[in-house]
Amino acid sequence: MISVNAETGFRSLQKIMRDLTTLRKRFYVLFFCLGILAAILAAVHVAQAALGESADSVMSDLNALSAMQGAAIIHTGYTVQEITSASVTVREYISPSGVVFGIAWNGLIHPDLTPLLGSYAGEYHQALLKTPRKPGSRFSRVKTDVIVVEKWGHMRNLRGRAYVLALIPPGVIVDEIK
Repeated sequence: MISVNAETGFRSLQKIMRDLTTLRKRFYVLFFCLGILAAILAAVHVAQAALGESADSVMSDLNALSAMQGAAIIHTGYTVQEITSASVTVREYISPSGVVFGIAWNGLIHPDLTPLLGSYAGEYHQALLKTPRKPGSRFSRVKTDVIVVEKWGHMRNLRGRAYVLALIPPGVIVDEIK
């Protein structure tokens, strides 16, 4: 009888050890998957920038718009980085030196321009206060010595662009910012 109980206890101990080994393997797989997920999420947060800033200096636009990064389209003399949210698509025009020289948008709403304009936001808001409204016009243009912001469109199809003339690369014309 003693040998039967000892054998049963030994088998129970073996079963417990197998269960612990299986559990340990599951934890390894879980931690491995969490590590992969963290690496993917870190890679998804591609840096975006405000007007006049370095393209890899700020992640503020994605966060400010609660948006996802879209395609990067390479043109002669500049790259266009697209950011898409539920209500608006913003395109950032980046010079070969890595500086955002223009932004354009279209969507159901005009985006909050403060994070997109960066250091030029204050100058834009000051000029906006001084710009007279034109009743019945669907186009507005605010121009200072440094920055130009244009808005147009109609309900559910609002568009606009902003650019810094001094930052536009040679060979690029303003009409390409659209």
